[in-house]
Amino acid sequence: MKDFIKKNIDGKKVLSLFILTNIVYMVMLLITIPKVMRYSGNMKILDMMPMGYTPEYAKSLFTILGEKGRFAYLYYQLPVDLVYPFLFGVSSCLLLAYFINKLEKLDSPSYYLCLIPLFSGFFDYGENIGTIIMLNMFPNNPIFLTQITNVFSILKSSSITIYFIILIVILFILAKEKLFSKIH
Repeated sequence: MKDFIKKNIDGKKVLSLFILTNIVYMVMLLITIPKVMRYSGNMKILDMMPMGYTPEYAKSLFTILGEKGRFAYLYYQLPVDLVYPFLFGVSSCLLLAYFINKLEKLDSPSYYLCLIPLFSGFFDYGENIGTIIMLNMFPNNPIFLTQITNVFSILKSSSITIYFIILIVILFILAKEKLFSKIH
């Protein structure tokens, strides 16, 4: 894995992948999520609940969405959201590796920080697969399925938050080093 990362932290590759990832994210934010939200009665969809949800909330959401809203969720939002976790995981891994490499720490244990976004992508897939199964089984969703999907949602959100905190800290350290080197 480390060899793959080292081979792909070229600035142009990282930037291209970062842009592609954010284009897909914008499609979700501006097109597919609003398409589902039209049917939600102002309830947030499961993907947009970083603190999690209860089985009762999921059942209420799927009921309020109705057949058209569940269709939109299943056939518009989720297909795009099956591409996004891969793009986010890989691009964020490489972005973090790019900056860690600038600090000359990629061969240290700091390398393992690059793997956090990959876990985020994995957790996002768990959330998406759980949501697909729940939508297909509705209204007969087993409570344990909703609870497992909820765990994936929380793990996804937590790992993404940790990733962004690490990224900000690394960018701060890089800026500090640049400033320090200019002063001396």
